[in-house]
Amino acid sequence: MAPVRTVGILGGTGPAGRGLGTRLAAAGFEVVLGSRVQERAAEAAAALVAQGLSGVRGASNEAAASASLVVVATPWDGAIATARDLRGALSGKVVVSMVNALARFGTEFHALVPVRGSFAATLQAVLPEARVAAAFHHLPAGPLADLSQPIEADVLVCADDREAAETTIAMTDQMEGLRGVYAGSLASANALETLTAVLLNVNRRYKTHASLRLTGINPER
Repeated sequence: MAPVRTVGILGGTGPAGRGLGTRLAAAGFEVVLGSRVQERAAEAAAALVAQGLSGVRGASNEAAASASLVVVATPWDGAIATARDLRGALSGKVVVSMVNALARFGTEFHALVPVRGSFAATLQAVLPEARVAAAFHHLPAGPLADLSQPIEADVLVCADDREAAETTIAMTDQMEGLRGVYAGSLASANALETLTAVLLNVNRRYKTHASLRLTGINPER
């Protein structure tokens, strides 16, 4: 698979999508921030360009879906419908799901589990011609969007298609402070998505922005 040069982000104006777009642009990728409202995407892109990040533009979700790799960062309740509408444009591509389904009950966040076990697995069912990977769930959106804050974190990546996983890992490794780690097939994506609620509860309790870092991994293997 050819190296990724352009990344489209569906829902790129939300905190998670915009944060990831910021780090990708800082790493030298061309980034298309997609949105249902193109004017909102243009404003978000202009704000990043004003920070000195070249190669960022705002567009519709349809235009973002034309990128060589596409990240789904839309709110969970609209992610499946958005992907289904763009099925043709996403055919044959690596599609990275960073969707988390969460609900707040009192002072805690709880994970919501879809019928197929994860949103990544559901997206793969909706996009049978795409190559879906799950990644980026555990990166705190605020620090991700703030380039003045260094981030040291591992990004766990799950995919049924190993080449899709390797492409996602290679993209991750180009962002300063991030390391991609293969974590198995989409059968394990449920663990990635639901652990997000746990991290949010930890962050709320300790007033921090904790992320994951694994020990004992030999990058040569």
